[in-house]
Amino acid sequence: MVNIKINNTDVTVEEGTTILDAAKTKNIKIPTLCYYPDLDIKSDCRICTVEIAGEKGLVTACSTPVREGMEIKTNSPRVLNARKTITELMLANHDANCTACEKNMNCELQTLANTLGIDENRFESVLEMQELDTANTSITRNPNRCIKCGRCVDVCKNVQGINVLESMNRSHEMVISPKYGKYLSDEDCTFCGQCSSVCPVASITEKDETDIVWNALDDDKKHVIVQVAPAVRVSLGEEMGQKPGSIVTEKMVAALKQLGFDRVFDTDFTADLTIIEEGNELIERIKTGGKLPMMTSCCPGWISLVEQKYPDLIDNISSCKSPQQMFGALAKTYYAKKQNIDPKDLFVVSIMPCTAKKYEAAREEMSVDGKNQDVDAVLTTRELGKMVRQMGINFDQLDKVEFDDPFGITSGAGAIFGATGGVMEAALRTVSEVVNEKPLEKLDFETVRGLEGIKEAEVDLGGQKVKVAVAHSLSKAKTLADQVKDGTSPYAFIEVMTCPGGCIGGGGQPYNTTNAVREERIRATYQVDSDMKIRKSHENPVINKLYDDYLKKPLSDLSHDLLHTHYRKRNA
Repeated sequence: MVNIKINNTDVTVEEGTTILDAAKTKNIKIPTLCYYPDLDIKSDCRICTVEIAGEKGLVTACSTPVREGMEIKTNSPRVLNARKTITELMLANHDANCTACEKNMNCELQTLANTLGIDENRFESVLEMQELDTANTSITRNPNRCIKCGRCVDVCKNVQGINVLESMNRSHEMVISPKYGKYLSDEDCTFCGQCSSVCPVASITEKDETDIVWNALDDDKKHVIVQVAPAVRVSLGEEMGQKPGSIVTEKMVAALKQLGFDRVFDTDFTADLTIIEEGNELIERIKTGGKLPMMTSCCPGWISLVEQKYPDLIDNISSCKSPQQMFGALAKTYYAKKQNIDPKDLFVVSIMPCTAKKYEAAREEMSVDGKNQDVDAVLTTRELGKMVRQMGINFDQLDKVEFDDPFGITSGAGAIFGATGGVMEAALRTVSEVVNEKPLEKLDFETVRGLEGIKEAEVDLGGQKVKVAVAHSLSKAKTLADQVKDGTSPYAFIEVMTCPGGCIGGGGQPYNTTNAVREERIRATYQVDSDMKIRKSHENPVINKLYDDYLKKPLSDLSHDLLHTHYRKRNA
C-alpha cells in the first residue's frame, strides 16, 4: 500500500494505482476528456493535469502512478489555469454552435468549459470548416467538432480490431479520419457505432431519423407501428435519468403510445421466431452433413465483417434474417393482411440499441416486395430518448402499459437476445429439447453468459456431444472466424455479437456505457428472462399459431421467402 496526500487529504491505495483512481477513492473529481474506462490510457488531452509538490512540471493524473509520500494538488491556481488554457485552445478549433449539436447539454467539452468558468474564449477561432461524412445510412462524422481525443481510434482499433479511424499528421495539423480522408463507407467500417458511443462531443453520431418518424406519425394516411428490441428495455431508463439496469418495459410502451404509434410490438416475438428457424436450420445441417459450424446472422455489423473480410465463410452464416427484419417482413405481409391495411400505407419503425441496424434495414435484400423496405425507419435508444424529451413526457410518472397483440406475447428466450450469449442460450434451450425429445433439467446455460471475450459450452444432442462458442466484439469474432477459415474450429454453432457485451452495449445505447454499466444491463436482462412465464421460444403459443395459420412449418417455402435471406462478397 502507498500513502499519499491529495488536497491535504490522506489517501492510502495499492501500489500502481494512478492519481486519477486514487482521487476517486475520496470522491475527488479530476476532469478528463481523452480518458475512458475500459479503453487504453492515452494522456493526450492533458485536461487531467495535476501538480505534485517538489516537481517542476505538471503531470497527467490518468497515467501517473502514485508514489509513497506524494503530495498532490488537483485544483491549484497553476493547475486550473493550465486546464482552462487547454480547453480554450480546443474550443478555438471546435465548431462551438452548441445549440445545433446533438450532444448539447450532454457534451463533455461543454461541461468542462462550464466547470472552468469559460464564458469568453481568450483565443480567436482558427477552425477551418470541413465537409461532413454522411455517405452511409448509419453514422455521421463531423470533423469540425472533433477534439482529437483518440477514443474513437482506440475503440475501433483495439476493441473492434477494424482500424478504420486513424490519427494522421502531427501537431496542429493532426486529424482523426479514415485514411487518406476517405468516407466511412469507402472503408471496412461495419457501422457498429462504438466510436459514437465513446465520443465525448458529437463528432461521430448516429444518422438521426427522428424527423422521418415524426412526419410519419403526423400523416393521417399512415398506420405507424413500432417494434422494440430486447436490450432497449434495460437501457432506456438511463436516458430518462434512472440508474443503469433499470427495467422500464411497461413505461417504455406507455411512452411510445403517447408519441402516437398505432401499435407497439416486441421484437422479442421475432427473436423467438428466429430461434425456431435458426434452431431447425442447425438441426438440419447437423443431420444432413451441412456446412458447419453454423454462425448466427442476427448482428448486421458481424455480417458486414464477413462479407468484406471473410467471404469464404458466407455459407457458414445462418440464412435467417435478424429479428428486426423478420418483424418487418411479417408486418408488411401477415400483419397488413390481417389488419386489412395496404402495405404501402404501413410504416414500420424499429427501436434498436444499434447503429448498424439502420444499415441493415436499408439493404436491398430486406424487402419482401422488391420495391419498399420492410423496416422504414430505425431509431437508436438515444433517439427514442430524444423524442420522449421533445414530447415533454414525464417518464417516471407514466402508467404501465403492455405490448399489443399479436406480436406482444414473448418468451424469456427472446428477451436474452440482448446480452452476449443470449442467442446461443435461447437456441440451446429449444434445440436440446427438440432433438432430445425431453425437457431440460436446467434452463440456464451459464457458461455462455458474461463479459469474457470468448465463451464455450458442450451440449448433448441425441447422444452426440456438440461444442458451441460465443464471441462479442469484432476482435474476438475474428479469432473464431480465423479458426473456421483455417479448418481448425471445433464448434458446431457459433454466436457473434459485434458490440462489447452484445446488444446491451450497442453503439446506439445511452452514452457513458462502461463494462460496469454493461454488467448491470446484463443482470437486468436475465432478470427479465427469469420473471417470464414462458422461457422457451418453442413454447410461445403465438409463434405456434403463426406456423399453424400462416407459415405452416419451420423452414417451409413461405418461411424461406419471408424470414431467410442471402449474403454476398462485397467491398466497403
